[in-house]
Amino acid sequence: MATSKKRTEHLFSLIREGASLSTKEQIDLVWRLSLPAIFAQISFVIVQYIDAAMVGHLGPNPAAAVGLVSTSLWLIWGLVTSITAGFTVQVAQRIGAKEFDEARSVLRQSFLIGGLISLLIGAIGVAIAGWLPGWLGGGPELAKDATSYFFIFCAGAPILFFEFLASGMLRSTGNIKLPSLVNIGMCFLDALFNLLLIYPTSDYEVLGFEFTLPGAGLGVTGAALGTILVEVVCAAILLWCLLVRSDKLSLVGHPGSFIPDIFCLRRAFRIGSPLALERFAMSTAQIVTTMIVAPLGNFALAAHSFAITAESLCYMPGFGVADAAATLVGQSIGAKRPELAKRLARINIIVVMVLMTAMGFVMYIVAPWMIGFMTDNQEIIRLGSSALRIEAFAEPMFAAAIVSYSIFVGAGYTLVPSLINLISMWTVRLPLAYLLASSYGLNGVWFAMATELCVRGCIFLWKVSHFDFSKRRGID
Repeated sequence: MATSKKRTEHLFSLIREGASLSTKEQIDLVWRLSLPAIFAQISFVIVQYIDAAMVGHLGPNPAAAVGLVSTSLWLIWGLVTSITAGFTVQVAQRIGAKEFDEARSVLRQSFLIGGLISLLIGAIGVAIAGWLPGWLGGGPELAKDATSYFFIFCAGAPILFFEFLASGMLRSTGNIKLPSLVNIGMCFLDALFNLLLIYPTSDYEVLGFEFTLPGAGLGVTGAALGTILVEVVCAAILLWCLLVRSDKLSLVGHPGSFIPDIFCLRRAFRIGSPLALERFAMSTAQIVTTMIVAPLGNFALAAHSFAITAESLCYMPGFGVADAAATLVGQSIGAKRPELAKRLARINIIVVMVLMTAMGFVMYIVAPWMIGFMTDNQEIIRLGSSALRIEAFAEPMFAAAIVSYSIFVGAGYTLVPSLINLISMWTVRLPLAYLLASSYGLNGVWFAMATELCVRGCIFLWKVSHFDFSKRRGID
């Protein structure tokens, strides 16, 4: 492990020092960063999968309640991550330029400003939790569970921010392995906490051994509490590693001011505000999609939610490669190496398109088993697996869109990519989903999703091929 860490740091030092990297070394560095991030993203999906499976076995109504508010939670998560991006992009480029003290200054300001904004976001979510299920078109039988689930996650928004921030800052230094290992550990903790909180005290038999496992029997509420408790543990570990152990960003022994600097905040706003606008528009579009699906019935709503969770096993590896791409492009641009940034961007795009094409092929074959893991209701399995098989054909272009967007974020270029995302969603996906839902039901909605992803991917590939990597938008 130490040898691998030294090899990765050596390759990063070549970027910062202006030394040449062979094609083999570039591919090696991409894989060294991508693989841990891929496993981390998969582990994050597994946490959602565990939640969905455990709630799904409570019955179709609890599953539909979670599905009803899940897209609204993406809005909360999206806004929180957009805050972190405004600062992590600056840190990655500062480190690429070997300006470590300035990187620490950005980190300090991110704690103060980001913490306050995440508190505000969480407070707004808590305030609207009671009305949200009705606004989304959910029936009264879903209201209690949906409200509880959304309320708890919004109350935990500041915890999520500090976890996302610590993880993003560590990735900006090139340390992707540590956040990845912590995220993998989340899977085991989430399963344990959920088991203790969702179900009542029960007797189990494993390999011939009988035992009694205590449980709180909180149902959907227990699922939300279990996940938030896991986030608390992970945030504490990551913050300790960042603030105490990181050789590039540790604040221990490096005193400095937390008072906001106008130039840093201006850059953070320039980078983060388009992302926040895009996440808001994209998440509200997902909410509108949920409103289109809700009239199709609770079975369709549950199948839609389960299919989204199952599909994420296919595309989350793409976000792992995207994490690596943002770090590599950010540090290369910070080091004033635009041609290297462009080559690394191309390698990342090729890697992710090959990977997600293979994942889409597997998803098409095993779709019924993926949905069946979360529920034993045959109608939900039928609807969900059909949706997954439609979406499988869009995975290559979805891959291109995911990584291209992250490449632009690493470069500090966020306005146009954000506009591409939201215009594509609102002018292609939603109108098409609305038109097809009445005739083709859930399949029509997912056909619209697949079509829009292909359109978006083509636009992003064209944009990357014409992009100027020579500008240091995060620090100049």
